[in-house]
Amino acid sequence: MDLPVIDIEGIMSAIPHRYPFLLIDRMINVKKGLSATGIKNVSVNENFFQGHFPSRPVMPGVLIIEAMAQTAAVLVVKTLGAEFEGKIVYFMTIENAKFRRPVGPGDQLFIDVVKERQRANVWKFRGIAKVDGVSVAEATFGAMIMG
Repeated sequence: MDLPVIDIEGIMSAIPHRYPFLLIDRMINVKKGLSATGIKNVSVNENFFQGHFPSRPVMPGVLIIEAMAQTAAVLVVKTLGAEFEGKIVYFMTIENAKFRRPVGPGDQLFIDVVKERQRANVWKFRGIAKVDGVSVAEATFGAMIMG
């Protein structure tokens, strides 16, 4: 069964991340075991903008990749079921990361993740983050859910 939307409460029940490190606000187009889109509303109030960079705020690329991973982690938990809620999903690999343009306050990230494969508790995903339909970052990454 697909889930049309996962709100912030659903995200917080699925993964243990909290402020200031919870980097997705909503998920749409969730196809269990296959793909999902995470949404991150980038605000000038984000704590990382204080130092990155005060005169020209730019969201760090590693945090965009982390938002991809969080989107994938929620997809994994929602696919596997309630007994996996709150479990930690660890990065194993990050490959072919590319950053195409800066992301700043006022941008809305749409983070598309697609499962490439899964064996036991190890999953591999391809992620693309877009602003206004234009790719801003992409990566392939692997993760393991700790049961």
